[in-house]
Amino acid sequence: MTRTRFAPSPTGYLHIGGARTALFCWLFAKKTGGKFVLRIEDTDRERSTDESVQAILEAMDWLDLEYDEGPFYQTHRFDRYAEVIEQLLAQGQAYYCNCSRERLDQLRERQMANKEKPRYDGCCRAKQLSPANHEDLVVRFRNPDEGDVYFKDLVKGGIRVSNNELDDLIIRRSDGTPTYNLTVVVDDMDMQISHVVRGDDHVNNTPRQINILQALGAPIPEYAHVPMILGEDGKRLSKRHGAVSVMQYQQDGFLPEALLNYLVRLGWSFGDQEIFSRQQMIEAFSLDGINRAPSAFNSDKLLWLNQHYMKSADLDRIVELVRQRLQGMGIEAEKGEALRNIVELYRERTKTINELADSIRYVYEEFDSYDPNAAKKALKEAALEPLQRLASIFSGLESWTASEIHHGITQVTDALQVNMGKVGQPLRVAVTGGSFSPPIDQTVEMIGKTATLARIQRAVQYIEKNNAQK
Repeated sequence: MTRTRFAPSPTGYLHIGGARTALFCWLFAKKTGGKFVLRIEDTDRERSTDESVQAILEAMDWLDLEYDEGPFYQTHRFDRYAEVIEQLLAQGQAYYCNCSRERLDQLRERQMANKEKPRYDGCCRAKQLSPANHEDLVVRFRNPDEGDVYFKDLVKGGIRVSNNELDDLIIRRSDGTPTYNLTVVVDDMDMQISHVVRGDDHVNNTPRQINILQALGAPIPEYAHVPMILGEDGKRLSKRHGAVSVMQYQQDGFLPEALLNYLVRLGWSFGDQEIFSRQQMIEAFSLDGINRAPSAFNSDKLLWLNQHYMKSADLDRIVELVRQRLQGMGIEAEKGEALRNIVELYRERTKTINELADSIRYVYEEFDSYDPNAAKKALKEAALEPLQRLASIFSGLESWTASEIHHGITQVTDALQVNMGKVGQPLRVAVTGGSFSPPIDQTVEMIGKTATLARIQRAVQYIEKNNAQK
């Protein structure tokens, strides 16, 4: 059975690269009817935090990448790692080392000066040190001296590394804690991981891990190393490119299905198809569809996808997300048809939940100022009479409906013999503060009679004040 694992280190939040790796692991397990395991690699006790663990779990939950097993924590498995290290020592495939930091630094400097690859020289291999009479000992894995390591990477193709290029890496620190390459091997072995899908920054670790697995007589998983994600400028992805916490995308108003759809196409292709439902991703995904070259993060494409899902998602879900976002702004928008109607009008025109919420704030609260360009074009002397006539007609309306409001606007255009833009646009800027809104009759209906009349009067005073200053 296929068994994949996602194994983040809780030294920070789950970022885009990690989320894509998790998605690829999850998809491959689902596609092959296998199991997806979540493992928290928290052995770096100085940098690992509970907050980061919770952030990772929260992000996995938001993306709905449900795991079949886990989360497993490496800090809960120290006894198991110690057992394996003792086994390697007993087999003569590991040994104690007391080389000082100063000696190792001098060795490195000498090798680099001789243009040699820096590597441990095996100084302590034959010393037969033991913890009984030495302090500050580390344990090193005894790497094979001859031969090479070959594995067929499912993304990069065949990779061969000579064992004489690999040194005897430390598998237990002097404080007794196991190191990354040891814990990963033991976990993959014990959890019967069949496919290791991870970032290609781990390629250099793979030959070392294979040698440890072979020393333990364990099966060798298949490996797929995924190229990194670059910024749009071709440089390594960083915060300025958008390499932020996955949950920041939620806070910024993105939908999880949009982010997943974006991530699956970031380094994987299936013909020219761009839009994938979750089920379509599972059916189409294969590891051989992963590109060998790095992928570039494109914010515009992510926004385009999010807009697509904003339009196609269940309306009630979008309404609730917008209501929650407004609530976070201190605006209480009552549930019901009014909010539903305005969200339905705006979701075709906005790209994120935040943008939608910001766009409809004017319905629920007064705005501080007009958009300068909109006011310059629409709130000028020629708009005074249309606005004053609208105020007179609107104040007399007993039925505040879009149709009655539209009739009132038409009365003004007919009386002044002007086109709709000469009346509708000043009204739009007056009641919304900007030049964009859904149909003006529907907009005015949602704002309500009292607020509409007050805003028209405010716009009239604005125009009169500007005229007086000329």
